[in-house]
Amino acid sequence: MRNITTSAYTPTEFTIENISDTVAKISAWPFEIGYGITLAHPLRRLLYTSTIGYAPTAIHIDGVAHEFDSMRGMLEDVALFIINLKKLRFKIKGESNKEIVEFSFKGSKEIYGKDLNNDQVEVVNKDAYLATINEDAELKFTLIVEKGIGYVPSEEIKELINDPKFIALDAFFTPVREATYDIEKVLFEDNPDYEKVVLTVTTDGQITPNEAFQNALEAMYKQLSVFDKITNVRSVIKNQATSNELENTKLLQNITDLNLSARSYNCLEKAGVVYIGELALMSVSELAGLKNLGKKSLDEIKNIMESIGFPVGTSKLSDNKEILKNKIAELKAQNEG
Repeated sequence: MRNITTSAYTPTEFTIENISDTVAKISAWPFEIGYGITLAHPLRRLLYTSTIGYAPTAIHIDGVAHEFDSMRGMLEDVALFIINLKKLRFKIKGESNKEIVEFSFKGSKEIYGKDLNNDQVEVVNKDAYLATINEDAELKFTLIVEKGIGYVPSEEIKELINDPKFIALDAFFTPVREATYDIEKVLFEDNPDYEKVVLTVTTDGQITPNEAFQNALEAMYKQLSVFDKITNVRSVIKNQATSNELENTKLLQNITDLNLSARSYNCLEKAGVVYIGELALMSVSELAGLKNLGKKSLDEIKNIMESIGFPVGTSKLSDNKEILKNKIAELKAQNEG
């Protein structure tokens, strides 16, 4: 039976399952009915449209006048060469937002993404095919690689570059290949009508799915911040954080619930660490400084804490840190009593 309440329940559970370097499942629960899709759908849109990536925006090929031209000694015509080029996923190695990169190939050769790696850029899909040239060919081209978001058509790129020597390209900046979500029913406090959001994020390797998800969250917060000028809602939300809300998280549970190895658990126990929240309040250096805690145990604790959504030294607690410290001290005092 659902009780009458004056506000929607705030979800407390969060996990990240890294399936591979480019695929992750991100889950959060329990949401009130209807809240799951309300949050999942805009996050999915933002993953596609607001995640920063890299793309080639224009190319100049020596001896080629336009994209429908052909080149002596190259198996592909220029149009197919450009199609293959746009399939390569670049990363700029430095802090620059734009790199102009020159490439030169001579003699019989199959050219792949890995052949374009240099001091300026990296191709993350190294085995992607680009072109084949014969022994008489000399392929020289200059490529502009830029940092951006979303999709920019070649017509706009052409105006931005304003150089007739270059062929403008459609720029697909987003490193998110796929973002999907499922809304599942979940049992909470004997009520089966709560919801669990499961986001599956796949990237092309330019960034990790976790980084893409964090980027989408930041974009959402920034877009909503315009309303904060009117309602001051962010301050209201911060002030609503209480010890009662903390009790709904794992932070006040005993470290035995982390299912640590015996070595890791014993080190923490000897150091007087009782509650999971104590680990979240520690910095990585503070945790590493615990007596007899080796690197293997440190990595184990860090990984488990990250998997439950509260990494060691997390900034998520913000203004709740003092509340959590006081609550843990209160619980320890009760246990000692």
